[in-house]
Amino acid sequence: MSNEFENVTKELEALSYKIIGLAIEVLRQLGPGLLESAYQQCLYFELKNAGLNVVKELSLPINYKGLILDQGYRIDLLVENKIVIELKTVESFTPVHFPKF
Repeated sequence: MSNEFENVTKELEALSYKIIGLAIEVLRQLGPGLLESAYQQCLYFELKNAGLNVVKELSLPINYKGLILDQGYRIDLLVENKIVIELKTVESFTPVHFPKF
């Protein structure tokens, strides 16, 4: 079982490394100061160009006490059905940018 876990971990690390490299490429090309939508579109292009399966702006429902909110949350980019990318363009991060699990 631990060997399977290690394989999945290595796969996710390799995919994360690739994504981060492509995100850095987008930032190098565009520079800072643009809207999130510009970075999102360019990163989407880079990810697709790298042969990755990417879904843009995927809506996820939220179940609140049995009430289903169809448009409760929207993922900026979902890569290979494994990694969620939430893009932010801010001057600096604040505690609200870090989810609490």
